[in-house]
Amino acid sequence: MDVTEVLADLRAEQQALDDIVAGLDADQWQLPTPSPGWNVADQIGHLTYFDRNAALAITDPDAFQAAMHALLNSGGDDMTLGPYRAMSPDELLAAWRSGRKELATAAATLANDTRIAWYGPSMGSKSFLTARLMEAWAHGQDVVDAVGASREPSDRLRHISQLGFITRGWTYVNRGLEVPSTPVRVELTSPSGENWEFGPADAAESIVGPALDFCLVTTQRRHVDDTDLVVTGESARDWMEKAQLFAGPASDGPPARA
Repeated sequence: MDVTEVLADLRAEQQALDDIVAGLDADQWQLPTPSPGWNVADQIGHLTYFDRNAALAITDPDAFQAAMHALLNSGGDDMTLGPYRAMSPDELLAAWRSGRKELATAAATLANDTRIAWYGPSMGSKSFLTARLMEAWAHGQDVVDAVGASREPSDRLRHISQLGFITRGWTYVNRGLEVPSTPVRVELTSPSGENWEFGPADAAESIVGPALDFCLVTTQRRHVDDTDLVVTGESARDWMEKAQLFAGPASDGPPARA
């Protein structure tokens, strides 16, 4: 897949969330989300901050390095969310749209082999934009859950599914654990009915089911027991209980619902 295709899917994913939040009233913007201490506005503020910094990472790497070090030496949420918490919903929505436009304009200059410095190791352009798409979708899920909205899944989940698969090792490295050597086959059904397959076909352990559920688990938005995934094997089960496809300190997803 070409970087321009990933960018198009990123923009479509952002717009899908925009279609939801644009219709919220002031009270709904203040509703708590599954992320402790964050309301709906905070989820959009978070996306705005990192979309703008992603644009900066592409257009001015030195300025991005300065911004990154400032963030790492700060109180975290105070820096990333503080300015946006002072905005009205209309102001915040406009800021998010402006940040998305900045990112889209910057990303249009990327080639398939471009590397971008980010928080941690540098990333290839397609992986970089895939990470932004994943963030828009995952934080969008928090918004959807908070306001009781409906968001139709799309085959853009292919990006997140692949990311979820290739970050199995990261899940363990990030926890200071040995990476399992047992291969796991992942067979997913896309929203359009396509079959997405990852891993060796002859693996004894497997994860089979809807791509949506696999994405919800690997982004830590659902516990595996609250999905229709069929998990075969101890190593596969352990992965799904620990899965974390995103960067940052090791964290645990939600517990299974009673």
